[in-house]
Amino acid sequence: MGKRIVVLASGSGSNLQALLDHESTAEHVVAVLSDRNHAGALHRAAGAGLPAQAVPFGDHQGRAEWASELAAHVATYAPDLLVLAGFMRILPAAFVERWPTLNVHPSLLPAFPGGRAVESALAWGVKLTGATVHFVDEQVDHGPIVAQEAVPVRENDDEASLHARIQAVEHRLLPEAADLFCRGRLAVEGRHVRILP
Repeated sequence: MGKRIVVLASGSGSNLQALLDHESTAEHVVAVLSDRNHAGALHRAAGAGLPAQAVPFGDHQGRAEWASELAAHVATYAPDLLVLAGFMRILPAAFVERWPTLNVHPSLLPAFPGGRAVESALAWGVKLTGATVHFVDEQVDHGPIVAQEAVPVRENDDEASLHARIQAVEHRLLPEAADLFCRGRLAVEGRHVRILP
């Protein structure tokens, strides 16, 4: 099997599905965890025969207690990589220092970090936005960038239409980046990520 991936997801699981549909990445995914009991991603994982478990944020006294329990569950799978596939919680620094973590974000970072990236792109009237896969650090949408691809903003775009086109790019870039990691082809040097031959 080689490298082991644990996926963290909060929503329907479309990015998880992209990972599972990518043949050379799917074989590395060993479990899916969510911060929500009824996340669609858990159903997708179970349908693929993967361990799927919720560690609900609301069941805890605070973020530190929740993160500690989540870390304990993650550790049972001995992952080499965590992949955030639509995971909407901020992980503490100790988490991302312990495990390399990839995230996908619907903008061309460093533009429009945070949870309203598509809405912000439209509000600013940008002509290009896109998708970014990056390593996670202790700041929000800040870590070293692995891959980016631009998506043109059309005059008649609304949030749903633009987000759908960005997601199509995300669904390609995220599995490709995870596959590069699993094959030992990503070298992080400060803020730069080199893709090795």
